[in-house]
Amino acid sequence: MKLRPLDDGVVIKPSEAEEKTAGGIYLPDAARQKPQTGKVIAVGPGRILDNGKRCPMNIKKNDEVIFPKYIGSDVEIDAVKYVILKESDILGIVEK
Repeated sequence: MKLRPLDDGVVIKPSEAEEKTAGGIYLPDAARQKPQTGKVIAVGPGRILDNGKRCPMNIKKNDEVIFPKYIGSDVEIDAVKYVILKESDILGIVEK
């Protein structure tokens, strides 16, 4: 199944939560923090401006981005978890 966001929507596959701390202590599932980074899987065509034209997206597929912990909608498709949010909710792009 494919997921295609509308307007300025972005589909992100969150990074895996850390399994152990920097000190080497393994964390149970309940203690793991929700990841704030992820890979962009799909982007919408852009929002429609007042003049009827589409605003181009700054985010593109395969970008690694940082987003707030508790924003967006969590969905699960074919046992894979995704986050869907607006482009304006993304805090930044991780450049390597």
